[in-house]
Amino acid sequence: MSWNRSLAGFAALNGATAVALGAFAAHGAEPQVKTLLTTGASYQLVHALLGLTCALWPGAPRLARTAGWLGTAGGLIFSLALAIIGLASLPAFGAVAPVGGVLMIAAWLFVALAAFRSSPSDA
Repeated sequence: MSWNRSLAGFAALNGATAVALGAFAAHGAEPQVKTLLTTGASYQLVHALLGLTCALWPGAPRLARTAGWLGTAGGLIFSLALAIIGLASLPAFGAVAPVGGVLMIAAWLFVALAAFRSSPSDA
């Protein structure tokens, strides 16, 4: 089976970061910060899994690889923007979070396109 090692590694590091942020949210963050960190960690973890899935997609079409990179990058940007808002009290990073959100949405659309464009023999 062929897989994309770079994407898998990046996705795995995103997963680890998401768990660390979630753990800090659960055990050390103030209530307002906890909500931001929990939300960011949840989105980041889901998109780390999307990245791993795309990295392991058999014969991954370019759309699937792109989806993996968009999802993991978007999850990281979104999560870190929320963390910076909460931990550093820099509300200006509220303008950065939607960038991550757009990347995550694009990732799911690319997955859908890749799935619909796959030939029946690929299944």
